[in-house]
Amino acid sequence: MMHPGIRHVIIAIMGIVVVVFMVILSSCDRCSQKSSTSGETSNVSPEVQRLARGKLVYNANCISCHNRNPKLPGSIGPDVFGSSKELLTARLLYGKYPDGYKPKRESHLMPPLPHLANEIEALTAFLNAQ
Repeated sequence: MMHPGIRHVIIAIMGIVVVVFMVILSSCDRCSQKSSTSGETSNVSPEVQRLARGKLVYNANCISCHNRNPKLPGSIGPDVFGSSKELLTARLLYGKYPDGYKPKRESHLMPPLPHLANEIEALTAFLNAQ
């Protein structure tokens, strides 16, 4: 059983990661606004953009517990390669598993991350493209 203090430390670290991620996102938004207002066009396909976004979201929010390589188990969380949109939605938004899903680990340490609601498509693309 995990010491209660460790869980608070993990949650605090995840909070810091979220803040850093939000700062990065705001910088990215400003860069894309500059690009779109200056008349520049991107030759990158929407799918490539979605994969890059998913990787950014994964690296900013998930690798503190899951492995940098989603195909490998992490220090706290299991491998997440191939995770379905249904699983990601249930875990990220509600902290639950879809009906009938058997978890890879019984720890249930992952808190809901509802701030990622708009990133589920990108995460799904990234976790299924490796």
